[in-house]
Amino acid sequence: MKFAFFFPGQGSQSVGMMQGFGDLAIIKDTFVEASDTLGVDFWRMATEPNDALNQTTNTQPLMLAAGVATWRAWQAQGGNLPSVFAGHSLGEYTALVAAGIVSYEKALPLVRFRAEVMQRAVAEGVGAMAAVLGLDDDTVRAACAEAAQGEVLEAVNLNSPGQVVIAGHKAAVERGIEAAKAKGAKRALLLPVSVPSHCALMKPAADELAGYLQDIDFASAQIPVLHNADVAAYDDAAKVKDALVRQLYNPVRWVETVQAVHASGVVASAECGPGKVLAGLVKRTVAELPCLALVNQEALAEAQAQFNQ
Repeated sequence: MKFAFFFPGQGSQSVGMMQGFGDLAIIKDTFVEASDTLGVDFWRMATEPNDALNQTTNTQPLMLAAGVATWRAWQAQGGNLPSVFAGHSLGEYTALVAAGIVSYEKALPLVRFRAEVMQRAVAEGVGAMAAVLGLDDDTVRAACAEAAQGEVLEAVNLNSPGQVVIAGHKAAVERGIEAAKAKGAKRALLLPVSVPSHCALMKPAADELAGYLQDIDFASAQIPVLHNADVAAYDDAAKVKDALVRQLYNPVRWVETVQAVHASGVVASAECGPGKVLAGLVKRTVAELPCLALVNQEALAEAQAQFNQ
């Protein structure tokens, strides 16, 4: 069976998110590896109530660890290999590890650096993001154009039909919310984030990331990874790095990604990591492409029963 794996990004983290895997050693070992590499107790962060969980510089390596741990559990229990990978924003880095493009050891400090430069690029309170529900992409873009008034305001996460996230300067985002409502949005609301991801305000962060990536070795993909910025897969390491740099200040084209995966002949998919956000987006985008959320051992077994045919 031809199937795809999707990796979630920031926003899918929660306390207890790995408890469905019980005492599966490979899960804990993957978190310990992250803790040893970065000097942070990520297993405790993922299992006990704390304030550190949602700090961007912690969340990004934490979500990488969670996605890689789930992927390793899938492999350890005899799961077949997918035909293609994709990850939503930060999840693209988990996809790169799973595809053998970059090592987990190198990816951990890479995603923490990414988080640091994103946080540094825009001072607290200057930027914002908002979710807009019930409008098509072009109408959201038109609302952004009307509300920008010389500031940055862009449609940045094209998540599913009728679900778009906008980002930019905070005042512009607030005007964008009102403009979207005036155009008939069912809902438009600010998101609890400190960084306006995937818009032009992230260009300084992208420049720093480009410099950091120069010193990291990337291998050829063992399984294709569709990149957020282009909805395309690359064999060339320089092109992969360029796609990661551009991802920071370009939209996450998730609808097109899911559609491209389905058009390639993929008949099933799984969300490999905590939560069920992507499973919901896939269902709303291509209803005939089932997506199982691998949130526990039972889900792993169910997916393997289907996919190992």
